[in-house]
Amino acid sequence: MEKLNFRFPATQMLESNAHVGVVGSGDLEILMEPSDQGYADVTVRTGTTGFNQIWEKVLERFFSHHAISANIKINDFGATPGVVSLRLSQALEVGRNAGHIKK
Repeated sequence: MEKLNFRFPATQMLESNAHVGVVGSGDLEILMEPSDQGYADVTVRTGTTGFNQIWEKVLERFFSHHAISANIKINDFGATPGVVSLRLSQALEVGRNAGHIKK
């Protein structure tokens, strides 16, 4: 198991917690919590070692478009960069729209 930590500057607030995905073959789970720290802290736990640079590039691309202030935990089970990008976008949508759900 490898644990990677990243930090990205942020200018936008996340509205609420988000949880998407599952830890399963070829997939991953993302947990996002709002933070007022002015940066995003990302922790990746993965069983696939040696992909630090790829994780960094995928996350840099995401945060260059979405500078959200959040604590993010990613639990990976061999997801491809495309799946990582998809799940990050899904978690962001959930975190931004959770307060807009009509009851």
